[in-house]
Amino acid sequence: MAATADPTIFNEAIVYLGAAVVAVPIAKRLGVGAIIGYLGAGVVIGPFGLSFIQSVDSVRPIADLGVVLLLFVLGLELKPNRLWRMKGDIFGLGSSQILLTGLALAGLMMLIGLPQEYALIGGFGMALSSTAFAVQILKERGHFSSAYGQRAFGILLMQDIAIVPLLAMVGILAPSASLHRDGSVLEQIGVTVTAVLLVIVIGRYVLSHLFSLLANTGAREIMLAAALLVALGSAALMNWAGLSMALGTFLAGIMLAESSFRHTLEADIFPFRSLLMGLFFMTVGMTLDLSVTLSYLPLILAGVVVVMAIKGGILWLLARVTGSSHTDAIHIAVALPQAGEFAFVLFASATAAGLASEQFSIMSAIVILTMVATPFVGKAYDWLSDYYARRHPEIPEQEIDAVDVSTPHVLVVGFGRFGMVASQMLMAEGLRVVAIDNNARRIANARRFGLPVYYGDATREDVMRAAGAEEAILIALCVESEQVMAQAIDVIKEAFPKAAIFCRATDRAHALELSLRDVDYSIRETFESGITFGREALDHMGIATERIEDIEHDVRERDFERLVTQAGDAAEQESRDLHRVTPRRSSGTDEKEKDLHRVTPHRNRNAS
Repeated sequence: MAATADPTIFNEAIVYLGAAVVAVPIAKRLGVGAIIGYLGAGVVIGPFGLSFIQSVDSVRPIADLGVVLLLFVLGLELKPNRLWRMKGDIFGLGSSQILLTGLALAGLMMLIGLPQEYALIGGFGMALSSTAFAVQILKERGHFSSAYGQRAFGILLMQDIAIVPLLAMVGILAPSASLHRDGSVLEQIGVTVTAVLLVIVIGRYVLSHLFSLLANTGAREIMLAAALLVALGSAALMNWAGLSMALGTFLAGIMLAESSFRHTLEADIFPFRSLLMGLFFMTVGMTLDLSVTLSYLPLILAGVVVVMAIKGGILWLLARVTGSSHTDAIHIAVALPQAGEFAFVLFASATAAGLASEQFSIMSAIVILTMVATPFVGKAYDWLSDYYARRHPEIPEQEIDAVDVSTPHVLVVGFGRFGMVASQMLMAEGLRVVAIDNNARRIANARRFGLPVYYGDATREDVMRAAGAEEAILIALCVESEQVMAQAIDVIKEAFPKAAIFCRATDRAHALELSLRDVDYSIRETFESGITFGREALDHMGIATERIEDIEHDVRERDFERLVTQAGDAAEQESRDLHRVTPRRSSGTDEKEKDLHRVTPHRNRNAS
């Protein structure tokens, strides 16, 4: 008899998915964001709510993968040189925030009577913000790439790094904790350094070649499997070394940030990351012990206010001292006042070491409620800012926001000979250009010369979005395949309507089809190159420039007439549309002469 699957797995999956489907739209409708929806769903279905889920232990390892994949994607968005520019925020601002906030909260806890070990673990645990929570909020508000968003992320990175010494602190404060494998301190340092170097070396010198090899197979599912393997493998390596799994995947992402496959990797990982992140926040909600929360509600609510006030105040002060404007400093303070998921790691380690769990249950409730309160604090700040602006209208000073260097002004799809020449024209003017292509060998050759070309499929909205199509002012479709171009046009018109669409047409019929699709501009490369070739040949044979221009005009006029003929019954309407693609030149009209030269350009030469 065939073995049957455990129905519990399916039942729990249905509960998680059902809770998310109900809670998240409600939260979005109320304007508090998806994260609050996930947290609320976790509270309701968890062991302290309606008990649909009896324990979070079985699902927590899977949920933690959401944070792991989040850091991997963030690593893909940060090139090493950009990360190096953030070193002051990471090691200076981040370290200062952890130290000052941890000591301030620990000192306050000791003042109200908590023993020193509880106060230090609780204070430094709550000094760490939630990377997953804060980044999600910054992205939802569209501020992750802003100046303050990058400073906030630098602080979060330092907090991820700080979990290692803080776990060592727990081992010192609770000597019975078995937090480290046997061996000397030097051995531990050696293991840590080896693990970090392995991730860096493999990411830098092996992974790009691996993805290039897999891309040549044309199997999209293999690329996805490889992306997950890289993320989970680097996490496992760091976990073996005693470091944060999320830190390991972040390093792997950084090493791939300059790879030509980063946009495709980001698009492939995104569905898994988003789903697992939702599951992670649901597990956080399920850990809220309602009986403890209700028993100590006044103390917990006071703790939430105090923790967020102290943490926000220190963040604002440090940001101001280190050069942020008053507005940016407030934004940082409003984004990071919550305690984070690493607090649960410290509290669990301390409990395992024999310290009383009730105090940490109260602290865990404070951590969760600070997460819940953060979006509301942000909305309150926005409301107060808008109210103040209405009451005190003034002309603001012109500010230049920090622009994400990965956001292109122009996105070029297809980097063959045509796309390469077009890109060189654009880059010569100083425009930022990003190109995607699905030919791994062509990409490798282009990147050997330092050209910004990435692996990607133009028919996939997620890949186009990851490559910057949403911010592009123009998308140049230079691919050879008419079918791929047609699908890409549909994607762009549906998802990125603000971008102008410029197309490379393969022949007259294709140019006609593109005109009916209402693209902004198209050109037949063979026709225009043939025109130029003929002009040069006539010029070489000594034909007068005026005669050459008349010949060219006649050829273009006849070609246009053939286009209209091919249009069939709809010739009249379509001919008007075609003026934007291959406009007709009417004799004796200077304005139309200019229009012809503007849209179907050719090289004008004066007589020698």
